[in-house]
Amino acid sequence: MALSEAFANSATISVTEWSLTTNTAGPDAELSDGVFQIFLDVNAIAGGDEFQIKIYEKVQSTGTQRLIYQSNLVGPQGNPIWVSPSLLLLHGWDVTLLKIAGTDRIIEWSIRKAA
Repeated sequence: MALSEAFANSATISVTEWSLTTNTAGPDAELSDGVFQIFLDVNAIAGGDEFQIKIYEKVQSTGTQRLIYQSNLVGPQGNPIWVSPSLLLLHGWDVTLLKIAGTDRIIEWSIRKAA
């Protein structure tokens, strides 16, 4: 099994849902296949902050992209790096971040792929 970093970047996350695959407003539709895991550096999240990570996918390639996973990060995190479960994605998926409350923060990410 080959491992790679499919996407990596950082952005100031605000009240616009932000695609981690395109580093633009999202969600978008990534078509690469694989088992993916998301790593976020959440060390900057402070008291009063809340950020939401969402993962979208289609059931079939001709289907509608829908939410399959969501997690809210509230206040300072016990671990400075947040890691998602591994997910099998292939039909038009995306990972997004959104600020729900608090201060805009620069968040770094890495989406890693096992293929």
